[in-house]
Amino acid sequence: MANEHDIWQWQEPGTAWKGAGIYHVTLVVPSREPLLGKLVIPENDPKQARVERTELGEAVLECQRTIPDFHPEIQILQYCLMPDHLHSIWYVRRTMEHSIKETVRGFWQAVKQIGRDFSSINPHDMRDNKRKKNTTSSMQDNERSSADPIFTEMPFIRPMSHKGQLQTMIRYVQMNPQRLATKRIYPELFRVQEGIEIAGRTYSGVGNVALLQAERYAPVHVRRTMIDEAMHGDNTRLRDYMNGCVLAARKGVVMVSPFISDKEKEVMEVLLKEGHPFIYIADNGFGDYYKPSDGLFDAVVAGRVLILSPWEYDPAKRHVSRAECVAMNQMAEEICTCNN
Repeated sequence: MANEHDIWQWQEPGTAWKGAGIYHVTLVVPSREPLLGKLVIPENDPKQARVERTELGEAVLECQRTIPDFHPEIQILQYCLMPDHLHSIWYVRRTMEHSIKETVRGFWQAVKQIGRDFSSINPHDMRDNKRKKNTTSSMQDNERSSADPIFTEMPFIRPMSHKGQLQTMIRYVQMNPQRLATKRIYPELFRVQEGIEIAGRTYSGVGNVALLQAERYAPVHVRRTMIDEAMHGDNTRLRDYMNGCVLAARKGVVMVSPFISDKEKEVMEVLLKEGHPFIYIADNGFGDYYKPSDGLFDAVVAGRVLILSPWEYDPAKRHVSRAECVAMNQMAEEICTCNN
């Protein structure tokens, strides 16, 4: 009979950061120099994209491979080394003596030392995966003491707290080379376009701005009363409304929404699956390295989606407030009214 600690578990209540759980860990070269690898795109096909590792990249991965030796309760489920960062998914199989934060900090200290060792090498030699073979140890020590650090920021840790996240995150990690290749081949699709004025508001946007020239628009806004009725056994209005949104999209109406609620997200999933164009209102702006996730990414590449946001990018933002939800639904109504 399997030990209860070895059964697959999600984050355990009351054991935050120490208990069994799944964690997405991201290590970044803050300078964004491609010191860990080089993106290769055979035949200019993003689906064939791969990252050729530098010596530094190999050393960082070797460091990660040793983590289960020191922490046998940790299993590395998936990883992807990119030119300037490393994505990993860590499975903590049972409660640890120390928190995952401390463990990640230990990994960080180790890769920082690796970075210091490599930072004494000429940056061009690092990128070309070469080392100066004729440098004496004493000269390396002198250079190391004055070398610029490489990994100056602790890795980002994101716990996964509900089912469905794991497979989504595994796909995200696996698809990183293909997404980066797509962005490089089609940079115009992912370039942030500033100063898009609609109904007196100014937005930034990513995607197909030509969707603002469509003939018909309609918002997707599932009302709370519909949800309440469905919870009490009468789902007629909710079902008819959601079906109506999809039927309108099939007739060429461009749907507009922040797609906040679960039911609104279900509508968006159908729009993505069936390939209908829509406008997505985002609750945060666009950072320097912004790229949409999963289905949205593919839809942007296909020219079927425009993502708009009236806000500046806030890297610390994690949650959307009720006031922002109300505001975004109002924006969707304005876009539809202004353009119809």
